Amino acid sequence: MTEKKGYAGNGFVHVKNPHLALMDEDILYHLDLGTKTHNLPAMFGDIKFVCVGGSPNRMKAFAQFMHKELGFEGDGKDVKDICAGTDRYCMYKVGPVLSVSHGMGIPSISIMLHELIKLLHHAKCRGVTIIRIGTSGGLGIEPGSVVITDTALDSFFKPQFEQIILDNVVVRSTELDKDLAEELLNCSKEIHDFPTMIGHTMCTYDFYEAAVVCVTLLNRLEGDQITIPHEVLLEYQQRPQQLISIFIKKRLGLYNQNNLLDNAFFLSN
Repeated sequence: MTEKKGYAGNGFVHVKNPHLALMDEDILYHLDLGTKTHNLPAMFGDIKFVCVGGSPNRMKAFAQFMHKELGFEGDGKDVKDICAGTDRYCMYKVGPVLSVSHGMGIPSISIMLHELIKLLHHAKCRGVTIIRIGTSGGLGIEPGSVVITDTALDSFFKPQFEQIILDNVVVRSTELDKDLAEELLNCSKEIHDFPTMIGHTMCTYDFYEAAVVCVTLLNRLEGDQITIPHEVLLEYQQRPQQLISIFIKKRLGLYNQNNLLDNAFFLSN
């Protein structure tokens, strides 16, 4: 998320909806949160990184991984689901990192992003980076490769997303933050176990703002069936997490290159 897309001039997350300030209460129904029932600035005001992904279990595992990576006490196994009062999404907070599931498909993702961005706005968060981490198929690249998206393409290979708003077709650009993509690519130089590259991602009827980091599970030019053993797939799924961990720790000034072997051991267990 860049300043021109989501920040006010003072750095706060900004929602371009003039009616929001007039509401007596804003209930974020699908997150089981609200402006009257929760002290959102106290709960989330220190958030600097939001990582989202489809699977609830994967996002819980990522929260536990970041708990260790950021040096918090304990093993992180008791990390609490902030959205436990709803069965729509899960949300875990680890220091300045928020890990959120978004389910599958446009309605699920859109509802989560809609309420998430309002949450960051109500919490008076500043300078937030939002990154999607997940899996995808690949076109012409080897399985296990990690792709940092610079542009999302629709089914017509156009870098745009069409949305119907009040009987109007609104076309939004799907070019992501290129500076953020380059920063993530530089972080990948610290990892030598798998290839990482910047590329386009075809999103058939969905898109994401800020950065997207996915690991490919197959080369669709060679077939559409995943034949890799399950344990290898699990290791592949952890590769974007390793990259994002280094990115977050570098941003926070906590990165230590000697921790790479410890990271690989933690993820494998």
